[in-house]
Amino acid sequence: MVEDLEPLGSLFTSNRKWLKMNIHEHQAKSLLAEFGVSVPRGAVAYSAEEAVSAAKNLESSVYVVKSQIHAGGRGAGQFLDSETDKGGVRVVKTMSEVKASAEEMLGKVLLTKQTGPEGRRVQRIYVEEGCEIASEFYLSLLVDRNNSCVTLIASIEGGMEIEEVAENAPEKIINVTIDATTGLRSHHARKVAFQLGLRDKQVGEAVSFLQAIYKAFIELDASTIEINPLVLNKSGSLVALDAKMNFDSNALYRQPEIEKLRDLSEEEPAEVEAAKSELNYVKLDGNIGCMVNGAGLAMATMDIIKLHGGEPANFLDVGGGATKERVSAAFKIIMSDINVKGILVNIFGGIMKCDIIADGVVAAANELGLKIPLVVRLEGTNVELGKKIMAESGLPIISADNLGEAAEKIVAAVRGEI
Repeated sequence: MVEDLEPLGSLFTSNRKWLKMNIHEHQAKSLLAEFGVSVPRGAVAYSAEEAVSAAKNLESSVYVVKSQIHAGGRGAGQFLDSETDKGGVRVVKTMSEVKASAEEMLGKVLLTKQTGPEGRRVQRIYVEEGCEIASEFYLSLLVDRNNSCVTLIASIEGGMEIEEVAENAPEKIINVTIDATTGLRSHHARKVAFQLGLRDKQVGEAVSFLQAIYKAFIELDASTIEINPLVLNKSGSLVALDAKMNFDSNALYRQPEIEKLRDLSEEEPAEVEAAKSELNYVKLDGNIGCMVNGAGLAMATMDIIKLHGGEPANFLDVGGGATKERVSAAFKIIMSDINVKGILVNIFGGIMKCDIIADGVVAAANELGLKIPLVVRLEGTNVELGKKIMAESGLPIISADNLGEAAEKIVAAVRGEI
């Protein structure tokens, strides 16, 4: 899936609750249909009985039963501890097959190349009518940070990972940069249609289809819309056979109906908890927890940890105006990650006072019982008071005078070298 691929650092420069908001396929299709985008008829189901009822209402000769999770690659995925090798998207023809597929999906953990080894538990499925496919294409709209414009990406290689197409056959990728002041014009859409090999009335339909997608993108404050595949059916009509959408979280205040679509069960629990305390937190795969004030300093801290051979377990920016309670909450969130084997606190106090950081860290460490190495580097406002609080806490805190020393010490401590 093509994302709004900003460098990691720039994603965290604002004090926002969430970086982006994802929704399920069925929700994306429902939204796009409101803008006139053609999608297959379908219904969401939370039980096998609801799935059968949905299929009966569709009155189709072929049904597609789709697991709904916030990850791609569902069709090629595998269910954990399943006795079959069937994936999370299945084409069936009978009610008994619809029911069996629903029972095999709901409540089960689906592993795909985007879920990681832990997978995602399927709590809802989408049952839709089948489609006779003549051709498959790829289509997406995203924000290109390099030129601050919306970019339309299309390809004749539908149904494939677009990253693979870009690597192996870049000539098959169509890019159209859209000026925000003029929007998607008909000549843009016709150019894409011709390059996809569409002809005659299909071109006019493509123009309407693409303009509807663009209108949805702008009016809903989306950051990505991906349709893969976009298909030309046997009747000669364009249909969004799959749809993924995510949204700019900074704009959710003006999209209350979109925010209601959030499925917190699909999000990292620690990230949801961090958002409640207005913390910018992203879980990573390493074992060194980081608590820093300022997005840029946080990125630098993660880089220095890696430079010394360690792996950061998270990004966590407590912000410039953090309170003792927020700092304590941040420390608890880091400690809740069972992969964390050591913690580095790196504070450069300007607006943020070092004594507040020290109070929050000491309070949380005493409450939770500190059993892993903790390295603290403090600098700035009230630094001596902060260091005094740490020193008198009775906790086994390892002090560092600069970032390089702090990173070196925490990596060594995690390895058991100090």
